[in-house]
Amino acid sequence: QVQLVESGGGLVQTGGSLRLSCAASGIAFSVYDMAWYRQAPGKQREAVATITSVGSTTYADSVKGRFTISRNNAKKTVYLQMNSLKPEDTATYYCNVPRGIWPQAWGQGTQVTVSS
Repeated sequence: QVQLVESGGGLVQTGGSLRLSCAASGIAFSVYDMAWYRQAPGKQREAVATITSVGSTTYADSVKGRFTISRNNAKKTVYLQMNSLKPEDTATYYCNVPRGIWPQAWGQGTQVTVSS
């Protein structure tokens, strides 16, 4: 059974940094692309960063230059390093395989709150 567990969120001030982790189980982790998503209250969930099985990355325009996605296949974990945080980054952050492959795998997410 695919399971994804996010952690590392918290409350930070504008300009601060936070590192999120996503621990995966139940999949051959190393062969899958992974992505971080976020959802703010009353808004649609959006992809913010993706990393392929071979390590290439893409970012939403809103986070380019500030966020870095990485992975550790031995630990079956995906990370999101978030720097220069802004209030508009406030959201619940989730990880998953891109393209809606595993809708059943969405976890509870981890809350990121950026104060002004």
